[in-house]
Amino acid sequence: MSEIKKATRDGFGEEIVTLGKRNKDIFVVDIDIGKSCKTTNFAKELPKQHINVGIAEQNGAGVAAGMATCGKIPFVVTYAVFGSLRMCEMIRQEICYPNLNVKIACSHGGVTPANDGASHQSIEDMGVLRTIPNMTVIMPADYVAAKKLTAAAAEMYGPCYLRFTRDAIPVIYDEDAEFIIGKANTLKEGKDIAIIANGDTVVIALKAAEELAKEGIAATVIDMHTIKPLDTDIVNKCIDEIGKIITIEDHNILNGLGSAVSEVVAERGKGIVRRIGIQDQFGQSAPYERLLAMNGVTVEDVVKTAKELI
Repeated sequence: MSEIKKATRDGFGEEIVTLGKRNKDIFVVDIDIGKSCKTTNFAKELPKQHINVGIAEQNGAGVAAGMATCGKIPFVVTYAVFGSLRMCEMIRQEICYPNLNVKIACSHGGVTPANDGASHQSIEDMGVLRTIPNMTVIMPADYVAAKKLTAAAAEMYGPCYLRFTRDAIPVIYDEDAEFIIGKANTLKEGKDIAIIANGDTVVIALKAAEELAKEGIAATVIDMHTIKPLDTDIVNKCIDEIGKIITIEDHNILNGLGSAVSEVVAERGKGIVRRIGIQDQFGQSAPYERLLAMNGVTVEDVVKTAKELI
């Protein structure tokens, strides 16, 4: 794990320019916050592939849907709380129901908006969108993963939700790392406990595994960057070979990664899961790390939970 820190929104902002230059069918539909969502360079370098609809998220979704019917590959770009909830009906009716090739790329996922408060902290977005048929839901763990998964989303056909962080987080992956949508990446292998995380919490999982190793506890660490379609094969492997699973997410523990993993475990009828994440409560205006700590999303909490399970 590198000491370098970069926000995943920066990875998206750089990659979308590269993709747009390579494929003239790729467009950005901005909702008037391109500076925060890192699309200003795209607008500057590819103005004919950029549309700013103003502060009109629902209209942006409709415009993108229309573009997709003409063979374009639009990326609607805004904050996660607006791109999932304010646009939800349009995503369902105009994008997912006709199964159009629209990508929704959102910065400020989870509690990373921090001091902006609960109104801007998107703690339910992935859970809401994973329940809509035809939707793919992705959260990259670092800057490298954000670039690779943005490219993969552009290549795949169909509706896709990409969730990025505002805050800089440690770079985990090497530049040559490979990513397949729907296939998790195993970052560490151990026989005692399985820790499945996504997005900005993957680094917490890795640090917890390091602390557990000091006490002779070997942890498997999995980056479940795609929560829909979930990599059920790797969850089943954890059930069969380890039987004890901890999930970590910067998202409500209801209907997010923890719920998705628990569904697989419940259907198998064996294994045990402990969910670490936002405790079904709205955030406050506070630093990002403090908000995580208020919800028990820390290295210490993961270590404690692992010991209790073992």
